[in-house]
Amino acid sequence: MPSSHWFDDLPVLGGMSPEQAAIKLRELDDAPAATALESAKPVVTRGGAPAAYRGIDWWPFSDKAWQHTAHAFGYIAPATPGTPLLPILHAGNVVPDHTLKNRRIKITLDGLRVADYPGRGIHRVLMDFYAQNHRAAGVEHLHFNATYRVRENEHAAVLGFPLFVGLNVGGNGVALKCYTINVKNEDDGSFLGFLETDIFRIGLQLGSFAHPAVTLFSEMAYGVTRAIARRTKNVPVQDFHLGLDFSNIPTGARLAEGSYLAVQIPESLEGVWQWDEWVFSSQSGRVVKRNNQSELIPYNYIVFGVSRYEGE
Repeated sequence: MPSSHWFDDLPVLGGMSPEQAAIKLRELDDAPAATALESAKPVVTRGGAPAAYRGIDWWPFSDKAWQHTAHAFGYIAPATPGTPLLPILHAGNVVPDHTLKNRRIKITLDGLRVADYPGRGIHRVLMDFYAQNHRAAGVEHLHFNATYRVRENEHAAVLGFPLFVGLNVGGNGVALKCYTINVKNEDDGSFLGFLETDIFRIGLQLGSFAHPAVTLFSEMAYGVTRAIARRTKNVPVQDFHLGLDFSNIPTGARLAEGSYLAVQIPESLEGVWQWDEWVFSSQSGRVVKRNNQSELIPYNYIVFGVSRYEGE
């Protein structure tokens, strides 16, 4: 496995150049968006320097949730069952649970909302989850894959899906990453059917000691993701890194039991996003607008659950 353990050389759609993004959109039969990108005007730098594109400036539209690369991270604390509405905090405003330091935790996938992915109809979403497993002998870099079929503007049928079971937390916390790919290549979609078998539904089971099979499994998952991301008609959509620690640094994020949300938002909203405008409805199991509970977050998002590991 490469030393980076990640996909920095395989950017998401929102991080591609206009030319690369237009090619991908044509592969997905979205000719209008591709044409708009091809017609976008570059921003000319001062002093006659070569024309350059400055991130979001070159997007000729602003209504595509998949075009963003920024994320907002929220947290929902554990609550008594039946509590109708639960507040959502910024992940940096969480009181860290120091009893999790050097302990083991369970991480689950508790939600995937496809508000807007490139292409039409039902989306086959391949998700690559990464975590650092801290052991006395060093850090293990783990990958685990899952795939879901989700219709546009709907939620995946997933709740409490185990990802990493018995993950060892280090003295400085844990590092989590997630990378999603919109898979439209029919052959690849059929190939990924093996990820829906029973062996993958129990998550990556981690023991107290290192096991060669875990390393091999992670390398296979990493290789599958890289191969699928490069294929025609497939395009990465979301990519984020969430480091959870035990400090009080306000610009970071804390580790505690509860649910973490990663919402793919426009960079223009990153500094003004207000989590107190949104709540979690325990009756519907959805994140809704506080003052209008029929309104959902209009962006793609993923929900992780973190709980104390209760195994041996």
